[in-house]
Amino acid sequence: MSDPRFTARRAEHTEIPRPKRGEGQWALGYTEPLNKNEQSKKDDDPLHVRERILHVYSKRGFDSIDPADLRGRFRWMGLYTQRKPGIDGGRTAVLDEEELDDRYFMLRVRSDGKLLSPATVRALGTIGVDFARDTADVTDRENIQYHWIRVEDVPAIWERLDAAGLSSIEACGDSPRPFLGSPVAGVAKDEIIDGSSALDEIYRRYIGNPDFSNFPRKFKTALTGHPSQDVSPETNDVSFVGTVHPEHGPGFDLWVGGGLSTNPMLAQKMGVWIPLDEVPDAWEAVASVFRDYGYRRLRSRARLKFLVADWGIEKFREVVENEYLGRRLVSLPSPPSPTGHRDHVGVHEQRDGLRYVGVAPTAGRVSGTVLVRLADLMDQYAVRGARLTPYQKIVLIGVEPAVVDALLDDLDAIGLSARPSAWRQNTMACTGIEFCKLAIVDTKNRARDLVAELERRFPDLDVPITVNVNGCPNACARTQVADIGLKGQLVMHEGAQVEGFQVHLGGATGLEANFGRKLRAHKVTSAGLDDYVTAVVTNFLASREPDESFASWVARADEELLRGDKVLEVAP
Repeated sequence: MSDPRFTARRAEHTEIPRPKRGEGQWALGYTEPLNKNEQSKKDDDPLHVRERILHVYSKRGFDSIDPADLRGRFRWMGLYTQRKPGIDGGRTAVLDEEELDDRYFMLRVRSDGKLLSPATVRALGTIGVDFARDTADVTDRENIQYHWIRVEDVPAIWERLDAAGLSSIEACGDSPRPFLGSPVAGVAKDEIIDGSSALDEIYRRYIGNPDFSNFPRKFKTALTGHPSQDVSPETNDVSFVGTVHPEHGPGFDLWVGGGLSTNPMLAQKMGVWIPLDEVPDAWEAVASVFRDYGYRRLRSRARLKFLVADWGIEKFREVVENEYLGRRLVSLPSPPSPTGHRDHVGVHEQRDGLRYVGVAPTAGRVSGTVLVRLADLMDQYAVRGARLTPYQKIVLIGVEPAVVDALLDDLDAIGLSARPSAWRQNTMACTGIEFCKLAIVDTKNRARDLVAELERRFPDLDVPITVNVNGCPNACARTQVADIGLKGQLVMHEGAQVEGFQVHLGGATGLEANFGRKLRAHKVTSAGLDDYVTAVVTNFLASREPDESFASWVARADEELLRGDKVLEVAP
């Protein structure tokens, strides 16, 4: 490429590691596309597809869409074709993409940690009701996701989003994906620092900016100033985590290179202190390293985590400082990792004496109607706003203490409980085969049924056990960092292929951060899932030590207990 932004700009003393073979790194002179995705982005900046959607495709219909836009650039507008109904999971990997395509779209709307007013929540609900067959899901990237969207309706949807202060731009694609922000930013009594202004500035500078619209792959951002580190910072490409310098006060550490999927890696901690007003510059520096030095030859190795793993955190920091920031970062040991879950479900006191209330949809599934009813309740009880969480939950901000009890009752009536069972609170699920072209098994419905059965079998569970249900190996619902992570695949049962799961046990983030233990050749059918989870949980309850977490128990438990081959009796 001739653009001077992509020429090598390193200082004389900065030695850049060079791989044994070309990986398509722009700053090292490899500017010719090495796969069809890179070629498509070079042919036309994906941001340009917005105008074609508005002025061509929405007027001429689905059949007018250029295939390169349909299966590529549409993603930069938050649009994926959804899975054609009736195609079973056994055909996911063998059919061409166009054979899986339905004529409808999934639309992802980013919230980026913003406080959503009652009017904004209502707008999100009416979009689901009017354009998406009443669908709406809360995702673990703080998005609202719709299905059954027609391209003809996209301009009207965008008008409503614009009026509500929201957008779907770069919600998908090789771009800065939706940001994760602390759901309790600015209100939590124990917050270290409110980073909302930094996320707003990153959005203002870089979202929709063509200088940052062509990364090697997706680029996921998280930021929190809460001591619970409530945005899963270990699993994002770049994370800013609240910390306190003994002289300079509150600021942020910088973590880079996290990500799951088929090659999971936890983010590496840089051990620095960055003041609030310099966070956007640091984000730009990390994003620029990824853009200029990231691997573009193989899509399977194009995430930032591979570059960080190859370079090491010290070299990565050196390049960030020397090439992009032009200054040294202040060193500071990384903040301590928290224990326990961090989803903010329940009623909590704010620093101003009001309350925030976290509610738990089952596996993130709501609907347009539910969001409209939630907006009605927010108006009725003068709730200031709502935020989405990285755990498929919703947190209501600014509730008067006097109305909390009545509000909780009305929230229960619309299926949004702030007093959920441990199972409902701690279960997540990705989209699954119902709509996703990559999925192999059903997830949302299976998770809902699993929660209902576990509530019946363990109504008084006294310890949180997280269950993350995923429809394929891509780990959109964070398979590897759950107590019980379920990765969808087809398994053999009585001579036939049926829906099932590979099981990961004992994964965690925070103080016990690790990837779940996989048992060799151990798979569970979807039909047998209730009994399997029951066996493992029973064994945990029967043999745990006082105050022992599920993850700690898994690390020491005999394999026959983890497989469910032997079931212990729980003492009365």
